[in-house]
Amino acid sequence: MEAIQGKHFSITDPEGVRTVIYEVYKTKKEYLNEYPKYTVGRLEFTEELVGKYNKKTFYVEDPQDDGNQLIILSFGEDKVIINNGILIGDEVKITKKPSPFKFETIYAEEPVEYKEFQYTPNLKRQISIIDPETTEEIKPTLYFDDKTNEVKGKCKLKPYKSYFAFEVREK
Repeated sequence: MEAIQGKHFSITDPEGVRTVIYEVYKTKKEYLNEYPKYTVGRLEFTEELVGKYNKKTFYVEDPQDDGNQLIILSFGEDKVIINNGILIGDEVKITKKPSPFKFETIYAEEPVEYKEFQYTPNLKRQISIIDPETTEEIKPTLYFDDKTNEVKGKCKLKPYKSYFAFEVREK
């Protein structure tokens, strides 16, 4: 297993809940004319069973002095709870008032549906699509668009299945 450097913190999921956490990255000034202001990346984690609960330890590879912004998604049976947090030093602070998040559930009856989105030079993207049953992220297929001279991704979605998608925007 690779050694992961940086900071880590743990949470314990109640029975029937699966939590995943994303870090929000701010795009460097020199790329703002071409790419979205914010992108997201899913945090790596390890799991262990503690009694009937699932303890997850999440890893932040590049802790920032001014903090790392986090999006905490807790998937239950029929809902998703969205929290906003920040890792500062050795402490994760979760906001008391929820921040507004725009998200949508994707559902299609077509045999295959593709969602296309743009990547930044460090291969980050502003949208994430998650299977709410498994909490696994739908991995995009990357390709180079010769017309726009950009790296883009497409996600292949199964018909008659719901997906959770979110995007971080400036406003």
